Amino acid sequence: MTVHNPFTATVLGIPRIGPRRELKRATESYWAGRIDAGELQAVGRELRTRQLTELAAAGLDSVPVGTFSYYDQMLDTAVMFGALPPRVADIADPLDRYFAAARGTDTVEPLEMTKWFDTNYHYLVPEIGPGTAFALHPDKLIAELREARELGVPARPVVIGPLTFLKLAKGVDGGTPLDRLNDLLPHYRELLQLLAAEGAQWVQIDEPVLVTDLTPTELALTRRVYAELAGLPQRPAILVATYFGSPGPALPALADMGVEGIALDFGSGATVDEVAAVPALAGKLVVAGVVDGRNVWRTDLDKALATLGTLLGSTGALAVSTSSSLLHVPYSLDGETELDPALRSWLAFGAEKIREVRLLATAVHTGTEAVADELATARAALASRSTDARLRDDAVRARLAALGPDATHRSPAAERLALQRERLRLPLLPTTTIGSYPQTSAIRQARAALRKGEIGTAQYEDRMRAEIADVVALQEKLGLDVLVHGEPERNDMVQYFAEQLDGFFATANGWVQSYGTRCVRPPILYGDVSRPEPMTVRWIEYAQSLTDKPVKGMLTGPVTILAWSFVRDDQPLADTARQVALAIRDETVDLQSAGIRIIQVDEPALRELLPLRAAAKGAYLDWAVGAFRLATGGVSDATQIHTHLCYSEFGEIIGAIADLDADVTSIEAARSRMEVLDDLNAAGFHLGVGPGVYDIHSPRVPSVEEITSSLRAALKAVPAERLWVNPDCGLKTRGPAEVEASLRNMVAAAQAVR
Repeated sequence: MTVHNPFTATVLGIPRIGPRRELKRATESYWAGRIDAGELQAVGRELRTRQLTELAAAGLDSVPVGTFSYYDQMLDTAVMFGALPPRVADIADPLDRYFAAARGTDTVEPLEMTKWFDTNYHYLVPEIGPGTAFALHPDKLIAELREARELGVPARPVVIGPLTFLKLAKGVDGGTPLDRLNDLLPHYRELLQLLAAEGAQWVQIDEPVLVTDLTPTELALTRRVYAELAGLPQRPAILVATYFGSPGPALPALADMGVEGIALDFGSGATVDEVAAVPALAGKLVVAGVVDGRNVWRTDLDKALATLGTLLGSTGALAVSTSSSLLHVPYSLDGETELDPALRSWLAFGAEKIREVRLLATAVHTGTEAVADELATARAALASRSTDARLRDDAVRARLAALGPDATHRSPAAERLALQRERLRLPLLPTTTIGSYPQTSAIRQARAALRKGEIGTAQYEDRMRAEIADVVALQEKLGLDVLVHGEPERNDMVQYFAEQLDGFFATANGWVQSYGTRCVRPPILYGDVSRPEPMTVRWIEYAQSLTDKPVKGMLTGPVTILAWSFVRDDQPLADTARQVALAIRDETVDLQSAGIRIIQVDEPALRELLPLRAAAKGAYLDWAVGAFRLATGGVSDATQIHTHLCYSEFGEIIGAIADLDADVTSIEAARSRMEVLDDLNAAGFHLGVGPGVYDIHSPRVPSVEEITSSLRAALKAVPAERLWVNPDCGLKTRGPAEVEASLRNMVAAAQAVR
């Protein structure tokens, strides 16, 4: 069967922050009142125009549009279908209403935020209830389609599918979002008809939820939804995009329903055998995600070509693509001029992945002779990587092999608690913060001056010590019980450690979006990991010298370091986690030796790496928990271990949180209104817990009464002897005045409740 108007080379999505974070800067300028909406939108148009032109010039014959966002694609979908929460309805300006839903205001709470499947991208969680009045507002998508058409770009509109949108939404007012499918679906039908009228030949409907475990009812809904959409008389051809895993039983359900194309992620679970097992795919376009959209390693082109060659016999047409959106990788290697040439040759960022897609499509549809030189270069780079001596450290491997079972064992929690209470002598409901304090302009200027050679290391460190002294003095003034040093010397909670660990290297401009305007530069973990020397001890020791109150040693845990890095793909992730854990263990022992009484090992990404299929979750949690316990198992019972987890749906890992055996766990709870505490109680959690009493991702300052209410709600679930008082997360992105006011109110609330 012939597929109508097939294409051969594409990507499933593209980043939107700009190669130099242009959108981040413009958006934050808009929030600060330095530019108006017209100027912000002009930056957006310029970025879209540049990307569309570059993608078409790179040889893609179908280019995604509609993936641009000023904050988040799930929020954009909520706007498109009229599903913003009622509490923002009175904000007249559409852009301000949009940002109020994302960030909150002094009087409006923002939407909750959580991780996008098993990635480090955070999305805003739509709120869907019985009263949500869906209505189609397609202006943004239509406008971006017209922009592409005016540029002569072969555009393919992209929209998040109804199943994914509702499954990832939060039910409010007693509603279950998926129950509203019948009310939402007519608006998808109308959207497809409008896109057809605009001349769109294909539409991409993203349904990554299909790679998760679906119930029989949800599989039946999948069939019904796509039979209904495919049955429209006037519509574009439909490409259903699945990614982050294999769709499993959803694949035949889709293939039988009349959609013209299906995108599959061959890097995360999809196989040629499952394609061959679905006869209906012989009449479809299969968009083969053989170029990894989430990691930065150069593609094994010979392996990819073998996959593509096998698929040719099972599909009606075949296109080459990235496995997912390129949202998750940096823009280009062009800015990485300081990288070791060998290391650089092993990498492919966004621009390089696009070239790989086009090269593979040429090889499949024209022949490998046309790209023989490029294939030879790729083979040489892969050979270089596989034989480089820097990948293996026999001393690290020998240390791990020699560890016994007691390496992850600590005494029972009750015994530890008795020793810690005697040593720390903290009040009931002790107050603390998560770690970081605002990265002020003075801190950023000092870091930039050091990088440019304008100041020396000694002068830079003097400035950081002054910042630490100010943060300690502020906490003393506010009356906090357990202090932190504020982390002024740290550019990022993962990059800072990666720069001091062997086996990593950092990029100069490898920025990716974490959420909204928050961008990070994930380090690249390429070889065996070890710690040449202490990384944090002198900073924490200095802070502790300024106060009699306990100062927490602040470390990032092994799972989070992996989750927020681009990690080597040539050995099991569990093996790499143990190497990182051993390095963190060495640091905890040195902190204890320096007199530090509390050590916090943060694992905010514990939930993030959880496999999407139930069958694989147990094995992951075993090694993830084991890595944390290896990292924290070297200190005495009198040293209190804290951890921090944030912005995830914790239900599936509640048991693992208990198994971490941290003495105190601080956890995101403000946006979810303390709901996580009920889950912890149901799992028999009996250790210290600090549910966040206010949301630091919103610029609003919480009142004493608001925090008091949160604490009283928490006390219904957690006895006062186990309850800690802290914000949701670190304070790095907030302003100093806002932080001081919020913490003053937090301390006052804790004192009132005591």
